[in-house]
Amino acid sequence: MLISQEMRKLAPELDPLRIGTGWKPEDLSKPQIFVESTFGDSHPGSGHLDKLVEAACRGIAEAGGHGARYFCTDMCDGESQGTDGINYSLASREMIANMIEIQANATPFDGGVFMASCDKGMPGNLMGMARVNIPSIMVTGGTMAAGPEMLTLEQLGMYSAKFERGEIDEAKLNWAKCNACPSCGACSFIGTASTMQIMAEALGLSLPGSALLPATSPDLIDYAYRAGKQSVELALKGLKPSDIVTMDSLENAIMVHAAISGSTNTLLHLPAIAHEFGLEIDGDTFDRLHRGAHYLLDIRPAGRWPAEFFYYAGGVPAIMEEIRSVLHLDAMTVTGKTLGENLDELRENGFYAHCQKWLDEANARYGTHITREDIIRPFDKAIGTDGSVAVLKGNLAPQGAVIKHTACPKEMFQAVLRARPFDSEEACIDAVLHHKVEKGDAVFIRYEGPKGSGMPEMFYTSEAISSDKELGRAIALITDGRFSGASTGPVIGHCSPEAQAGGPIALVEEGDLIEIDVPNRVLAIVGVKGERKTPEEIDAILAQRKEAWKPKPVKYKSGTLRLFSEHAASPMKGAYLEFDS
Repeated sequence: MLISQEMRKLAPELDPLRIGTGWKPEDLSKPQIFVESTFGDSHPGSGHLDKLVEAACRGIAEAGGHGARYFCTDMCDGESQGTDGINYSLASREMIANMIEIQANATPFDGGVFMASCDKGMPGNLMGMARVNIPSIMVTGGTMAAGPEMLTLEQLGMYSAKFERGEIDEAKLNWAKCNACPSCGACSFIGTASTMQIMAEALGLSLPGSALLPATSPDLIDYAYRAGKQSVELALKGLKPSDIVTMDSLENAIMVHAAISGSTNTLLHLPAIAHEFGLEIDGDTFDRLHRGAHYLLDIRPAGRWPAEFFYYAGGVPAIMEEIRSVLHLDAMTVTGKTLGENLDELRENGFYAHCQKWLDEANARYGTHITREDIIRPFDKAIGTDGSVAVLKGNLAPQGAVIKHTACPKEMFQAVLRARPFDSEEACIDAVLHHKVEKGDAVFIRYEGPKGSGMPEMFYTSEAISSDKELGRAIALITDGRFSGASTGPVIGHCSPEAQAGGPIALVEEGDLIEIDVPNRVLAIVGVKGERKTPEEIDAILAQRKEAWKPKPVKYKSGTLRLFSEHAASPMKGAYLEFDS
């Protein structure tokens, strides 16, 4: 018996209350599907999801089920950027997962359809899906169109920094603001939102070929409809997310992450999702799998084209075909078939010809001549062959720190720099914009980890550095905070343990010598006051500094961020909430 029907026997009030909600009496005995979305007027990635909800509910009804709509909207990192509002971003992921757990478990359902598009809505829904663990499918909300001149939102930080430096006038800045988001959908580059949409499909939790479609495409409505139908089939079969998400599927997702040069925030989200499934991965897992991996996707911010071209080139299936030799093809998916079976079917059913049609139309629209291979390189013509991220370790980051080396200038791959520590982003960005930072500096922003301030993004500072012709190749930014998926340049984040927890980053002083060695995965303090020291001398100096160190006063004394700061795990574990057993 379906769990919904068992619930009806236990709670006699359930039927009349649902009839009062608008259910018809004949709906009560059908498979009941939980339709969760982040729909709301919060940002472009969620503003259109109501249309996908309607399409999914139509598919559910045609498959003999009944869909119940639930909503938990998400915040927008872009709208909160540069304010204290961004401190709520990572914590919101946990709260979305919490709300889904509450909504779905308060009144059990037989299956689920989950819909989101963006940075925390995507991982929050995937974490919630894991906790509820009913037969479910993920529908991703797609990507927005590019603006004129192929303008995309991640370029706005560059325009803003240029305006602050007097390089462009206010009219040009306002032009960029008015044209960077011309439609609904996630921001049109491989940032965190786009990466997490791709991860959902790579994990096997979305229909093949459905991730990161243009948000205004009729194909997206069709995928939502088909997902609704499939959710009823999954409910009747009893195929649960925990049957799909395994170490093999997680490794598949990480290999795709390497191929697309995905957001560094994935190193927070994928471990947190795995943890909800009772599986453990960390930064070392990413580092191991990225070594030698082929990086293929020429999409912004590391590449040339807006994200809508990802689908035109064949999307996740096309990426997987190129790296097929390194994937676990027997991993199960929401189709009820293996990954290998799905890929074989797509080769035969006209999927790639359909995508080519959209690419031809896009070329006509933009006046371009972009080919599929311009977007997704063949495996043997890769952009790079060492993945896209690296985890650096040493006496500065014993648990690790993350760098997206595909977006970092080669000059910073191996360097020894002078430390310039700042205890907030505000102080640091002021120094960068007003030329108080010099070539050869290692600029630190600390006390911005999960326990310090919620782990906000250091996007404006990273953009100010990377857009500066002199500093962008001559300094590094190191933080226990994180970066936007749009960030480029010599930036190293997630430095763990964080400053508020007493990590070595809290002990760095002006003039310390900082070694960065990406090929050998090293991030270390190697000198003091500009003078080289032995590792043993550095250990003794750090021990002495630690004795004199005191944590900063707690920034948030109540509410969500107090809860998050007290219980967030290390960034290298995923910064999920952990509690003493």
